[in-house]
Amino acid sequence: MLYFLLAIVLSAIFTFYRVMKGPSLPDRIAAMNSIGVMFLLVLVLLSYYFERKIFIDVALVYGVLLFVVVLMMAKYLKKIDKGGVGD
Repeated sequence: MLYFLLAIVLSAIFTFYRVMKGPSLPDRIAAMNSIGVMFLLVLVLLSYYFERKIFIDVALVYGVLLFVVVLMMAKYLKKIDKGGVGD
């Protein structure tokens, strides 16, 4: 269990490098979304480890919010491509 959490944290650290040095804005958004999914996985693993179902509920709500944020960012990027932001 500890090895899984360590692997996820190391993956999040490497992905955070992509957030900071990403070649483009969509790459950075995808990296931020990946970090969010990794955090969601950590919540699920902690729920299993501590045998607390409340962490699963929190993970579900967090997953829905993460999905909504990605949709909002995609819509914002679509406006940037059309030249609609700031006009």
